[in-house]
Amino acid sequence: MRVYGHRSRIAIYGIVGLLGACGGGGGSGYSTPPPTVTFSSPAQATTINLGQGVKLGWTSSNAMSCSGSMSSSMGGAFSGTQPMSGATTAAPIATGTVTYTVTCMGAGGTGSASTPVVTVNPNVLSTLATIVTIGSTVDPMEGGNNPYGLVIAPATAGLITQGDLVVCNFNDGATMTQGAGTTIVGLHPTPGAKPYRIAQSASLKGCNALTMLPDDSISAAGYSANQNPLVTAAGVVNTPFSSDTLGHPWGEAYAAANGQNPAALYVSNMDGSIDRVALNGDAQSSFTKILTGFCGAGAPGSIYAPAGLTYDPSIDTLYVVDTSSYSVVALANVASIGAGGVTVNGQCPSSNPTYPTPMLTFAGPSATSARVIANGGPLIAPISAALLADGDLIVGNGDIGITSSQMPNLAVEVSPSVPGGFVGQPKQLDTSGIAGALFGIAATTDGQGNQIIYFNDDSSTPTSVMRLSK
Repeated sequence: MRVYGHRSRIAIYGIVGLLGACGGGGGSGYSTPPPTVTFSSPAQATTINLGQGVKLGWTSSNAMSCSGSMSSSMGGAFSGTQPMSGATTAAPIATGTVTYTVTCMGAGGTGSASTPVVTVNPNVLSTLATIVTIGSTVDPMEGGNNPYGLVIAPATAGLITQGDLVVCNFNDGATMTQGAGTTIVGLHPTPGAKPYRIAQSASLKGCNALTMLPDDSISAAGYSANQNPLVTAAGVVNTPFSSDTLGHPWGEAYAAANGQNPAALYVSNMDGSIDRVALNGDAQSSFTKILTGFCGAGAPGSIYAPAGLTYDPSIDTLYVVDTSSYSVVALANVASIGAGGVTVNGQCPSSNPTYPTPMLTFAGPSATSARVIANGGPLIAPISAALLADGDLIVGNGDIGITSSQMPNLAVEVSPSVPGGFVGQPKQLDTSGIAGALFGIAATTDGQGNQIIYFNDDSSTPTSVMRLSK
């Protein structure tokens, strides 16, 4: 029995000694390591404009919980509990500098990591102050005027030089009747430019919006003709989409082919619908009515309808300016929206209409693709838009029903990233005091990457294209 007891003491001592060697008796052995946190984005110092989002991505190890924080409240929304590995986008709400930090806790303690400094510069529209006149939009032969559609030529072909400004006139020259215009003109983008005739046709009657294909073919919205003609760079007017069921076209956008998605035209109509025309070159391969339900009302000179179609190829998103609800709507993954994919609840007035109409809601199989990114505020019956270099939009007001207390002819910067959508202060582009001067808007950059905006000004004499730049 004494031998057995002796062996038991040896066995117990051996277990205790083993535990001590593992760190239980002096802290020099095994211990749980503290959490580690690593940011994958932004991985280096970032400079953005107000209105852009900051993509944040991080991973952690040995963590049980994590939280986020910012060095300044102007950094947007990134505080409180965060996943142990995650990705999000923060939208700064003011200019300045900010860093983002993730702190994680685990059994071994606490670990954290911070992004490099993010510098937030002023928004694009606030940096543009110089307005110059490019030239008259009056058709040199027929005298049509009241410019609506405006697009920048992507190539040199036929009558058109790359970078030229292509404009369609909503009024005819003979009677100055709104919605009776039948002409498309071009201007070189330099001050003092003279308009040259590109096309005239009854198929263009009421031309109000334009987009261009890579070969300089012009897709035009003929509101009064209820047609969507395709005009060659040589000025030949064709009607390849004449069999499509349109509802008085009121907006145009072109989307180049991307992956499995063919090139396409998007057309909005006064009847509140949006159509996608898939293309094979300049020929139609399919026609799909992807959305219905926006409000459409009024007559030439005071039309409420979805307009200002603007496509962002980097995120396959189509933006729609809704004149009735004073809103800007984003249709994400628009190439994937099928027939009847989105139904808009426009709550359209049937009698004694008042505007703006209520906030839009969406239904249908692709309802989650649609969201309102800006509503009300400085928007007054908005009618036009263009994509800025940083992914924001410039939106022009149509001023239908403007009151004496409201400032006319405002351009507004709208961001899909910032809560509420509005960025900076609006800019008044025409100071004549005559409301409803702004229609088509187009945006580009110069050789140094500086933003340039062109816009049609109906209150100028003669009606003209203007340039807004630094």
